[in-house]
Amino acid sequence: MKAMVHKEYGAPVEVMQLAETEQPVPGKGEVLIRVRAAGVNWADWSLTCGVPMMVRLGYGVRRPRKQVRGSDVAGVVERVGDDVTRLTVGDEVFGWCEGAFAECACAPEDHLVPKPAAITFEQAAAVPMAGMVALQAMRDIAKLRPGQKVLVNGASGGIGLFAVQVAKALGAEVTGVCSTPHVDLVRSLGADRVIDYTETDFTEEDERYDAILDIADNRSLAARRQVLTPEGTLIPNSGEGGRLGGSLSRIVSARLASLVIRQDLHPFLSLPKHEDLMALAEMIETGDITPVVGKTFSLAEAGDALEYARRRHAGGKTVITV
Repeated sequence: MKAMVHKEYGAPVEVMQLAETEQPVPGKGEVLIRVRAAGVNWADWSLTCGVPMMVRLGYGVRRPRKQVRGSDVAGVVERVGDDVTRLTVGDEVFGWCEGAFAECACAPEDHLVPKPAAITFEQAAAVPMAGMVALQAMRDIAKLRPGQKVLVNGASGGIGLFAVQVAKALGAEVTGVCSTPHVDLVRSLGADRVIDYTETDFTEEDERYDAILDIADNRSLAARRQVLTPEGTLIPNSGEGGRLGGSLSRIVSARLASLVIRQDLHPFLSLPKHEDLMALAEMIETGDITPVVGKTFSLAEAGDALEYARRRHAGGKTVITV
């Protein structure tokens, strides 16, 4: 089978190559997926480059132990391993795995759920990581209640568009912050108000928010705090950080600040959960959320896709079509 392989760390467009590799074999409790589409995440870029340096402790210090990236997957079950009970050959599924930038990938069956018939494989591949980050941030960290006010900074990206829709489904009053080309898109997905950051700085306004999900992370901590309510929650989640420790220093600083102020500064690491993926699938079925695909790339263009997604100017989720 064909896969995008990188045998060393570096810029994706330089180290990723389309190559013939062995097709994986599903183990106990796993299925083999014929990949139809794969979502592109900042983490894929990070692991390909080997930055921050801390990631190499888990993925290979000098070179990557696993050479095919990609975690968000949508496709068709082609083969099932022993003890698989929920899925059968021919099922259309989406979820998370290792090595989605390939024609085939294996995943435990509890990492996958049935793909809603109303969406495409590309839309389904846009859901897993971005959707679960948005769901966990709005429901579990911010604990949004009907009538509360939430601001999503970076509302037109993969996570942001899900966050706007999840917050609306939870009954919140939503303000989205994005660039000029994406104002109409963010508004069309339910935002009560949209701020064009090229014209207005939300940190200089009088409005106060019960929660802020900051994916853009382009304002100081103090500036963002001043537009929170006295007991509001700030969730910085850009993923960026220093070359050595990544976002760890930002997480530590925010948690320490929370010890001396009433506001909750709460960066978090989203962990994929089967029940959350099921919840997102149900919200798609009911029409509460609609996955938005921005730009698509071919499998051979995976390196370009990673660089494009990292620039964070997309309207919607960047997806690789296999």
